[in-house]
Amino acid sequence: MFKDQTAKLGDLNVSKVAKKGLGYTQTGTPYYASPEVWRDQPYNAKSDIWSLGCVLYEMIALHPPFRAPDMQSLYKRVLKGIYPKIPPAYSQSLAHIVKALLQTSANLRPSCGTL
Repeated sequence: MFKDQTAKLGDLNVSKVAKKGLGYTQTGTPYYASPEVWRDQPYNAKSDIWSLGCVLYEMIALHPPFRAPDMQSLYKRVLKGIYPKIPPAYSQSLAHIVKALLQTSANLRPSCGTL
């Protein structure tokens, strides 16, 4: 019945042409914005890795990893990088992948190739 079972994601927070590999525009969905975007700092592809981690977490837990009643509280939670553990029905390997993707330091996040 379903021949093509490929899942595709789009809009991982920011769409912009970057100069010298760095972007500077803060736009997109706050739930998926990386700490560097929240801080109005330059960002690169590692910001998309963070957003992927948020989407993966939401697919697992059925809610975003960082939730808050207002933007200021959301900002603080994202910068701390503390989120509820994924449900125990999932493997520790998956939990480690989510943890790697949601590192608050962009330098500690894996690249697509490494992932």
